[in-house]
Amino acid sequence: MRYFGTMKNVDGILEVGGVSVEKLAKEYKTPLYVMDQQLIEDNMKKYIDNFKSDKFDTEIVYASKAFLSKAMCQLANRYGLSIDAVSAGELYSIKVSNFPMNRVHMHGNNKSIEELEMCLDWGIGVVILDNKDEIDKLGRLAEEKNKTIKVMLRVNIGIDAHTHEYIRTSKHSSKFGESIFDENIYSIIEKILSYKNLEFLGFHCHIGSQIFDTKAFHEGIETMLNFTKEVSERFNIYIPEMNLGGGFGVYYVDGDTEVDIEKFMQSMISHIEKTLEKENMKLDRVSIEPGRSIVGNAGGTLYTVGGTKETYGGVKYVFIDGGMTDNIRPALYQAQYEAVVANKLDETPSETVTIAGKCCESGDLIGKNMSLAKAHEGDLIFVPTTGAYGYSMSSNYNKALRPAVVFVKDGKSCLSIKRETYEDLVSKDIFLDI
Repeated sequence: MRYFGTMKNVDGILEVGGVSVEKLAKEYKTPLYVMDQQLIEDNMKKYIDNFKSDKFDTEIVYASKAFLSKAMCQLANRYGLSIDAVSAGELYSIKVSNFPMNRVHMHGNNKSIEELEMCLDWGIGVVILDNKDEIDKLGRLAEEKNKTIKVMLRVNIGIDAHTHEYIRTSKHSSKFGESIFDENIYSIIEKILSYKNLEFLGFHCHIGSQIFDTKAFHEGIETMLNFTKEVSERFNIYIPEMNLGGGFGVYYVDGDTEVDIEKFMQSMISHIEKTLEKENMKLDRVSIEPGRSIVGNAGGTLYTVGGTKETYGGVKYVFIDGGMTDNIRPALYQAQYEAVVANKLDETPSETVTIAGKCCESGDLIGKNMSLAKAHEGDLIFVPTTGAYGYSMSSNYNKALRPAVVFVKDGKSCLSIKRETYEDLVSKDIFLDI
């Protein structure tokens, strides 16, 4: 298993942030999401220090869908990042975290009237418009409330990022945005410009998630700038901003060649600057939206082994006290992970096993054919790189309790999200009046 950030082997026991997993399991119980605060902060700094230019302003927008909590908003604010949201729930969570709402970007392909009203009433920084119907909804609401709001249009630039089918977002058939190849695109832009209360900033794109092919991003830069120039000339307007989205790939298992944040951010800036010069263009600001690449490797999930079993078919199972309720990605995307018996780091892996959860589903597996030290009841299993889309996609299937989230740094642990209780599970239930 690959180590990230502050992870280290101390006398055969895994430590994260200077805290042993045995201590974490005893204090907070398992399953438990463990977030390496130092690595999160280091990743934020890498973006800040390397995605910058003398030619235009830059903005790092944390993609909150990866993992959102008051603690994450607190860290993002400390380092001057903006945050994006895609729902009323995310907007509310950000607001009650005392995050500056003028640094919030609102996404979504089907924003409700309630969500658009929240954007206007709370002074959201930018609304990323998805389609022509949404333009009318927001335009009319802004007029009724006599408020002006900044907007961008999400465009589909047709770049086929080499990633899982479900997380490609720039294909011609994608549900997101409007295609730049559609002959109606200009009438859609014209519709935005017709609303005096909508301040048009420019275009947003996002070609997908967990992308290792940096050439796809460079191609996206050129396509976006060429389209921006064409629209600017057609409507005789200055378009000040461009948002290139996120999707920068991280390491999960052997064979993944993760994006080097420092080098790639520098290469993106250089490519933008050169293309602007070549096309005789100017921009005031360029934004990107990293999420997974900030928190993915910084988070891991700690489990307790409940038992083992070898089937008649020859499969060796290690049963854990979590599963698809705290990590749906293997079932949803066939995502792969590494793992380790975290209290037996000095023991040589001797078994090939399948790690299975507690849910009443055959697909409730964290990983197949994983090489581990021999595990017994009470041992601790640690699965790294669950910081993104672990907690945020967790569920109460089979009435499982959502795990706690703890941040660790400099030998200290801090509870960030409490473990759910049985009372929480039924707190919204109401008996029939019969």
